Amino acid sequence: MVLDPIFLESDKLSFELYQLIDLPLFDDSPRVVISAVACSIALEHWEAARKLFSSGLLPSGMVVQRAQFEALVRSVWLLYAATEEKIAKLSANLTLENELSAKNIPQIADMISAIEKKAPSQAYDALNRFKQNSWNALNSYVHAGIHPIQRHHEGYPIKLIQGVTRNTNGLAMICAMQSVVLSGLQPLQKQVLELAANFPNCMPPPL
Repeated sequence: MVLDPIFLESDKLSFELYQLIDLPLFDDSPRVVISAVACSIALEHWEAARKLFSSGLLPSGMVVQRAQFEALVRSVWLLYAATEEKIAKLSANLTLENELSAKNIPQIADMISAIEKKAPSQAYDALNRFKQNSWNALNSYVHAGIHPIQRHHEGYPIKLIQGVTRNTNGLAMICAMQSVVLSGLQPLQKQVLELAANFPNCMPPPL
């Protein structure tokens, strides 16, 4: 168990954030609904990653953090860039045939490239910055590369645990911005930013 104030503060942040973004969707179109589902998955991964980090299970937490990032990218891509065909494939009932049909959904690099062209620049910039700064390390943790092997062998410095917790919180703030967009209440994004500013110890440094 890792005893650090950042985890209690992050729990408080989580409580206040969910109160802010507990909103109905703008409409019930498949695009909005499935984007919201992906966003919800990303927020669920946020909760799981924090619990893993606070338990000292950093490699597992990093694997979940990558899943958090991918679900968030998927949500933004679905809302702004996915074709109607791709929306239909991911909205279909889960059968073996539909599972096979959905296997050609774009990977992370292709989704981010599409987001750059079709989504608001702020969304692209935030996702691309995270990928540039964290993707190689996250891949290393997923595939048992040098990062997890050396860290697991040598131990996990508290600054590292704090840093990855701040990163997962930062992704959650982007999720919250996406949730607000999906509600059609974009002016609430200012309140999301104000909430993040109230928890500076929980947030990653500006890039």
